[in-house]
Amino acid sequence: MLEYGLIGFPLSHSFSQKYFTEKFLKENIDDARFLNFSIPHIEDVEQLFAEHSFLKGLAVTIPYKKSVIKYVDKTDDVVNTIAACNCIKITNGKKAGYNTDVVGFERSFVKNLKAHHTKALLLGTGGAAAAVKFVLDKLGIQYLNVSRNASGKTISYDDITPAILKEYTIIINCTPLGTYPDITEAPQLSYDLLNTSHYLFDLVYNPPLTRFLQYGKERGCIIQNGYEMLVIQAEENWKIWNA
Repeated sequence: MLEYGLIGFPLSHSFSQKYFTEKFLKENIDDARFLNFSIPHIEDVEQLFAEHSFLKGLAVTIPYKKSVIKYVDKTDDVVNTIAACNCIKITNGKKAGYNTDVVGFERSFVKNLKAHHTKALLLGTGGAAAAVKFVLDKLGIQYLNVSRNASGKTISYDDITPAILKEYTIIINCTPLGTYPDITEAPQLSYDLLNTSHYLFDLVYNPPLTRFLQYGKERGCIIQNGYEMLVIQAEENWKIWNA
C-alpha cells in the first residue's frame, strides 16, 4: 500500500486528506492511502520518514513550509527562490522539495483580476505569503507586506491609512485568521473604506465565506476564497508524486 500524507500542526481540519481519499475512491486507486501527520515539532518529521517506508509523497502546511526545507535532499528553482516548500516527493529514500502553492494561487487569482488591480496589500509573512509574492512579482503587481508588527519593508495594520486602501485595491489574506472554528476572526482593516474596485482573496477555504470575505462582499468587492487554489495545488502534487 503506497502512502501519501500531510504534515502540519495542528491538523484539526484537513482539506488534503478528504480530497485525496475521495479522489482515490472516484478514480479506483485502491493501492494508496492518504494520512494526516500532526507533528508538534518539525524535528519529528525525521521519525516519520523512518517509520513510514512506503511513503511516496508529503504535502506540507502551516507552520512548516519554511522549516521543512532542511529535511529534504534537493529543491526545485521555485523553492530556492521563495524559501517555502509545500510538496515533497520521496524516491528510494531521497526527498525532493517543490512548491505548488505558486501555480495554485496564480491560476485561481488571475481569473478575477481587472486592469486597475495593480497594487496589493499582502497580509501575513509565512510560507503561503512567499508563494503569493512570487506570483505578484511575476505579474508585475506591486505589494505592501502587512503584519501585526512593522519591521523593515513590512508595515503594521495600524499603518494602513485610507489613502493606502484606496491605492492598493487588492487585499490578500495569507494568515489563518477566520479559519474554522474561529470564524468570527478577521484581519483588522477599515472595511467600511472598501468598494467595488477592491479584490479580496482569502487563502482560507473553511468556511467558504470567511468574515474577511463577508465584509468585502457587503461592500461590493470581488471576493475569492482558497478552495480552488487548494484543488489545483493538490493535483499538481499528485502529478509530481507520480511523475
